[in-house]
Amino acid sequence: MIYPKEPIKYNLYDEEVANQEERWTIHNVHDPALIKDGDTYYVFSTDAKVGGEPTGGIQIRKSKDLIEWQWVGHAFEQIPEEAFAWTGAKGLWAPDVTKYGDTYYLYYAASQFGRNQSFIGVATSKHIEGPWKDQGEVFKTVHGKDTPNAIDPNITFDEEGTPWMVYGSFFGGIYLSEIDPTTGKLVEQDEGKLIARRPHSVEAAIEGPYIVFHPILKKYYLFVSYDSLFRDYNIRVARADRIEGPYLDFNGHEMTNIEIQPNETGIKVLGGYKFGQKEGWIGPGHNSVLKDGEDFFICHHARGERTKKHHALHIRKIVWTEDGWPLVSPERYAGEQEQDIDQDAVAGKWEVILLEKHDNNQISSNSFELLANGKIANDEKGYWRHLNNNLYELFISHYALKRDVIILPAWDWSNWNPTLVFTGKDESGQVMIGKRIDK
Repeated sequence: MIYPKEPIKYNLYDEEVANQEERWTIHNVHDPALIKDGDTYYVFSTDAKVGGEPTGGIQIRKSKDLIEWQWVGHAFEQIPEEAFAWTGAKGLWAPDVTKYGDTYYLYYAASQFGRNQSFIGVATSKHIEGPWKDQGEVFKTVHGKDTPNAIDPNITFDEEGTPWMVYGSFFGGIYLSEIDPTTGKLVEQDEGKLIARRPHSVEAAIEGPYIVFHPILKKYYLFVSYDSLFRDYNIRVARADRIEGPYLDFNGHEMTNIEIQPNETGIKVLGGYKFGQKEGWIGPGHNSVLKDGEDFFICHHARGERTKKHHALHIRKIVWTEDGWPLVSPERYAGEQEQDIDQDAVAGKWEVILLEKHDNNQISSNSFELLANGKIANDEKGYWRHLNNNLYELFISHYALKRDVIILPAWDWSNWNPTLVFTGKDESGQVMIGKRIDK
């Protein structure tokens, strides 16, 4: 078995970097958009800073391997005039970058917390690192009048190569509109089609939409974030046969259904968690997804448990279930690859977490020992068995339902050693993650 090599180590709580942007590697990343250009990966992210007011307009970082990151700079020196005049925003939020022909398009949002007096604009460049020329408004909304909130833009392409913009945060939900690739702006100057929302009983808390098309499965996957980014942020996913939806979760619930319990919709693939006594993560969310050859990666921010204010860049590997659902590795990417996992390597002590869809606070793990004979210690009915390749069946009586889990070699960033991890779902669509702790 091939484990990932020891990665670079970053100190999330390094206060010395606060005013040294050139040292902002994974630090101060919020709402990251991941794109690959040639042999280089780029992340564009929100104006955010721990320990003071952020400067500039849209942070840019790059990497050759998705592990070690280098600061590039800002896309703008200040908020574009039209965006500032409409919103009075103090910074730019939630960017996304795409390319039409030989031109790069940088979409950005301007707004203020708690208001939907918001503005999505676009800038262009012949080079991904800029300089960027602002092209003005794509779509804007009026506080107290319009239903949508014009922030969190993501550009996605349908099977025919037509670009679409999915956007929205809280208020009226998530909307989808077709984009004209000759201008980078809307084909029809309206709010577009509603594709996801949540009831006002939970403050309509849905945002950060991202759609990716899987060319083999022939389905569109909508990722969104639920709840408060400061406390109980979590990532959900649903899928559709057409880019305009309807987007359905594992149980067939439409993402626009607000008549059922507000946490019933969407498969929860990642939320706050903590393995054992080591520090965990709070509020992972606002993701992007990159298809890189045959691999898929999810890029998001998360907050450190120690202060809950320090937010950092996370890249994780996505794996796919046999019935076509994306699941997320419980460890940050360190270069691991999917491979056959021999059952002799699986037996041992594991920390296991059920990502309970109705509990979006930080969830702690339980410890279990998988015995070499396929049984589970102190669990008369529990068992585990190899199905094929890196797919295993796991039944732990404590969690009631059996699950098919996908096992990966990974780097244990908390204990600083190579190990095995798994992610899988049960017959109701609830996800479980685990990490071996005795390697």
